Amino acid sequence: MSTLANPPSILEMSQEIKKSCGDKQVEITVERIKMAKSLKEKQSNDLEKVAFKRKAEGDEKPAGKKEAKIIELDSLLITMPLPHIPLKNIMDVEVKLVYVDEEKVSYEFVESYPSTGNRPTCRAAEIADPLHGPNFSVLPQIDKWLQVALKDASSCYRQKKYAVAAGQFRTALELCSKGAVLGKPFEASAEDIASVASFIETKLVACYLRMRKPDLALNHAHRSIVLNPAYFRNHLRQATVFRCLERYSEAARSAMIADYMFWLCGGSEHGISKLIKLYWQAMIEEAITRAESFSVMYTPFATKIRADKIEKVKEVFTKIHPAYVEFIYTDFQGLHVLPQTVDWSSFPPQQYLLTLGFKNKEDGKFLEKMSSRKLPTFTEHKTPFSLLTREDTVRHMETMGKRILPILDFIRGTQLNGSFRACSGVMEKLQYASLLSRLQRVKEQSQVINQAMAELATIPYLQDISQQEVELLQSLMADAMDTLEGRRNDKERVWNTIQKVGRIEDFLYQLEDSFLKTKKLRTARRQKTKMKRLQTAQQS
Repeated sequence: MSTLANPPSILEMSQEIKKSCGDKQVEITVERIKMAKSLKEKQSNDLEKVAFKRKAEGDEKPAGKKEAKIIELDSLLITMPLPHIPLKNIMDVEVKLVYVDEEKVSYEFVESYPSTGNRPTCRAAEIADPLHGPNFSVLPQIDKWLQVALKDASSCYRQKKYAVAAGQFRTALELCSKGAVLGKPFEASAEDIASVASFIETKLVACYLRMRKPDLALNHAHRSIVLNPAYFRNHLRQATVFRCLERYSEAARSAMIADYMFWLCGGSEHGISKLIKLYWQAMIEEAITRAESFSVMYTPFATKIRADKIEKVKEVFTKIHPAYVEFIYTDFQGLHVLPQTVDWSSFPPQQYLLTLGFKNKEDGKFLEKMSSRKLPTFTEHKTPFSLLTREDTVRHMETMGKRILPILDFIRGTQLNGSFRACSGVMEKLQYASLLSRLQRVKEQSQVINQAMAELATIPYLQDISQQEVELLQSLMADAMDTLEGRRNDKERVWNTIQKVGRIEDFLYQLEDSFLKTKKLRTARRQKTKMKRLQTAQQS
């Protein structure tokens, strides 16, 4: 796994947020959950209007056409080919959307909630004068020293002095950590402070990418999302960093979320969405091409999944991928979408059933076992009440890092909803971070936790969450930040508690299975003994 920035910068993100926002971090989480809910309600209302309009128009047409379309979709049992997308096309997308307006200095503010209670907008306001830099008069009053630092950094960036610019943007982050963000810090909203910090983080991402140092850009990409999860470019920049690190499954998921966020926040330019989808498609194609231990098939459908349909899917998969039939796994955890057909404004969008075939039977069985658990936990630990030895920790870490997380990342590359359930990937990453901590692999642990925090910050925008899940989300974010700051013992972390409960549940299930098997054997023996006695009595 890639190691990131030098040790002094490992804890930057949490300290910046804590120092600049203080106790407002919880307020940010709550407000963002409200904002996400409001956005989804607005889009849901818009979808209902469109559906009503389509229904009214459809009443004038023969009903047979709709049924034929469903049957046609339901009968498609083939993998959708992913045409090769040249690297030049991918680079063009990055130039247009990731390194956009490099001659300008744009602040990507998320508008705060208006006091009237109207729907908030998460479209970033990019306000700049290409010749004279940012138009600070229209933005919240930036601290004067921070303003100077940002102007100097942006000037160096425009001159392609990326290393110098990166140093000056880091200086700007230090000023943020000391409270020098907005001119009136006590009147500033937590969202405005977070937006300024997010802007600086994204500029550092651009600098390090231009310097061809994506490993240094990665944590900054994660932090920009934690600070401003609603802005689609932050997710696309993260996708670019993942691509440069050859982590294509994670790049695909980031691009998918970028496209969804663009639509959710009111993006109407079809050209931008088309470019994002092209990038998403290219990342999926690359992930499939590079996968060695498994192969994949997406099956479109429009009706309820039946048992006989699953068997047909497996038959087709066997014919198409005969080398990957040691174990065939069908993902029932959530339905999938593909960039070639997805239309977020259409409800529901075209959905697919994901089928994975493995060369190694044990890998497929392992995935099936994990997905069947109620709690997101991984354990091969036979004694749940004892501590892991170092050898066990190393073995578990390698299994998680090489056998579990890569497959989960691939599955999530076409599955939008984020959650806390088993195989969702988020909790598994945090549990993986705890294993890294035990082995004192601090840089890798920091990267994994920052990535998990970015995913947690995004979850409220991807799905509706209950009050219980809101509380769990807040606890996970707080524990993750405390871990980055080196506070408290790892045993107290929420994800470790869940891991322990999962281990105990597994242990109890094993005892139950053992008891039932023993009972069954005893019953069989008794019946056998009884039959022998009867036969002996009859013979005598």
